[in-house]
Amino acid sequence: MSIPTTDPRLLSIHDYTYQLPPDRIAPEPLPDRDQSRLLVYRDGHLTNQTFRDLPAELPADTLLVFNDTKVVQARLLCHKPTGGQLELFCLEPVAPHRAIEPAMQQTGECVWKCLVGNGKRWKSGLVRLEFQARGRSATLTAERLEAADGYSLIRFSWSPAGLPFAAVLHGAGHLPLPPYLNRADTAADAVRYQTVYAAHEGAVAAPTAGLHFSDAVLADLARRGISTARVTLHVGAGTFQPVKAARMADHPMHDEPFVVAANVLRQLLAHDSRPLVAVGTTSLRTLESLYWLGVQAANGQLERGAADARPHVAQWQPYAPGSDLPPA
Repeated sequence: MSIPTTDPRLLSIHDYTYQLPPDRIAPEPLPDRDQSRLLVYRDGHLTNQTFRDLPAELPADTLLVFNDTKVVQARLLCHKPTGGQLELFCLEPVAPHRAIEPAMQQTGECVWKCLVGNGKRWKSGLVRLEFQARGRSATLTAERLEAADGYSLIRFSWSPAGLPFAAVLHGAGHLPLPPYLNRADTAADAVRYQTVYAAHEGAVAAPTAGLHFSDAVLADLARRGISTARVTLHVGAGTFQPVKAARMADHPMHDEPFVVAANVLRQLLAHDSRPLVAVGTTSLRTLESLYWLGVQAANGQLERGAADARPHVAQWQPYAPGSDLPPA
């Protein structure tokens, strides 16, 4: 084992490598999402409970922060003119919109950054996919514009052209289940691989900690006076990307867009010095990123540029040595 270090860039992947037997992975969820296991640590003791018990374990003045992103059916299984099949995995929009929500409402044609599976022989030409959308027959056509660094720019066009791209994905796409489940998606996954509070389409993977919350659990939280807030972070395909580098410093992290409404910022500020619980790592890194954007703003370092330029937290910025930092 390598020597422990406080610099995460020097962490070794070997210290985080372990064997996970396939029979320890549940390929299907429980019938009731709030009956999953909950491990509770209190006063030096661990107890096994069910997730339905969570509200009773939280202080009454807790603020729970949820990620309300919604998984899109981002996997498209298309057919080449020769009869072969290839997969287009839509990662992020490129044109005419880079922001996910207007991109999902785009009609007629758009360009996305994609992963292409089984596409080595796809040198040129168009691939097509017939599907049903809003009760009508529809056709999706894809053309590869360029490929670099393992990704491709794909131009999509479809008819009827008046369909928004969200409807195209709903009709033609498949949910990108985690590869370790080792199964195809089913109709049930359209419900179970979403949180009950999912609202904004754009993720290619679910914020999994939230999958255990049921309507009954949310109602129990409200009865106990536990407040909730919602942020939106669209989980990217990098969540499926294996770490191949020996050290963390050599593993490039992907970007993920997030949105925090002004009223949520005010809610967070008003809850200062009281218990705050981020539901899962996606909510947590949204809150962390908010802090670092605040540091940039305080130091006059927020980038200004093109019209579509957005504030950004670089991968290693939080670990850079130097200046005193304001409290969170």
